[in-house]
Amino acid sequence: MAKILSGKEVAAAIAAQTRRKADAMKDSGHPPLLRIIRVGEKKSDLSYERGVRKRAEACGVDLSVDVLPEDVSDADIKEAIGKANLDDAVHGILLLLPLPRHLNEKEIINCIAPEKDLDGATDISMLGVYKGTNEGFAPCTPEAVVRILDYYGIDLSGKDVVIVGRSLVVGKPLAQMLMARNATVTTCHTKTKDLPEKTKRADILISAAGHIGTIKAEHVREGQIVIDVGINFDESGKMTGDVDFEDVSNIVSAITPVPGGVGSVTNAVLLAHICEGRVQ
Repeated sequence: MAKILSGKEVAAAIAAQTRRKADAMKDSGHPPLLRIIRVGEKKSDLSYERGVRKRAEACGVDLSVDVLPEDVSDADIKEAIGKANLDDAVHGILLLLPLPRHLNEKEIINCIAPEKDLDGATDISMLGVYKGTNEGFAPCTPEAVVRILDYYGIDLSGKDVVIVGRSLVVGKPLAQMLMARNATVTTCHTKTKDLPEKTKRADILISAAGHIGTIKAEHVREGQIVIDVGINFDESGKMTGDVDFEDVSNIVSAITPVPGGVGSVTNAVLLAHICEGRVQ
C-alpha cells in the first residue's frame, strides 16, 4: 500500500507559518486584509467564500467581501477592482470565477494589480511564472503541488515528471515551475497516444486532466509518486480525483488522496500569498 501524502498536514504547516506572519503584520499596524469580489449569489461561489473565510480566520487574515449584482456592468466591476488596487489596507484580491457570460472575464481579470493577484490569474502573473521574474504570484493549485513535494522531501532535480493535463491554470504553469526545479517534464493529455507507455516512465506522475478514471492501474508502475490534482464528482455525488485510487495505491510508492490532498493545500497557499514577502 502506498504512502499517503496528506494535503491536510501540509496545509496545517503553511497555515501556521501564515499565522505567524499575519500576527507580525498586525503588530506593525498593517493587518493583512483579503478583499473578495463576488458577482451575485451563486451557491458554488458562496460555498467557496465560506471555505476561504474559515481558513482566513484560522490564519489571522482579515476578510472583506464586495458583492456586486448579477447584472453588473464591465465598467462597474472594473471600478470595484480599481478601488481595491488603490486601497493600501487591501493586501490581496480574490475575484470569484467564472463571471457571468455578459462580462469580459479576461479583460476584467487583468485589471487586478499583479502584486494583489493572490491566485495568479492575470497575464502578468502568468508571465512571471514562464519568465521566472517573480512578478505577481503563481497560480495556487500548481504551487500547492510543489509545496506538497517539498514538504515530503521529494527532490525534483533530475527526475522524470509526467503531467497529464495542459490547462492554463494547472498543467502549463506547473510544467514551468517543475522545470525551474530542474525536473525533466513531459506534458500529456487525454488525447495522447499510448498514454500508459508514457506515464509508466515517470518518477513522478501528476494528473490534472479533470476526468474520473484518467489514471488506472495500467498507467503506473512500482516506485512511482502520484499526485492527483483532479476534483470530480461521481454519479452519487462523491468527490473523487482523476486517479483510480484503490487500484493505483496498491502499486505505487506514494499518492495524494482526494479529498484531503492537493485541494486542501490550495486555499492555504492563497492565504500564504497575502503575507508573502511582507514579513521575513
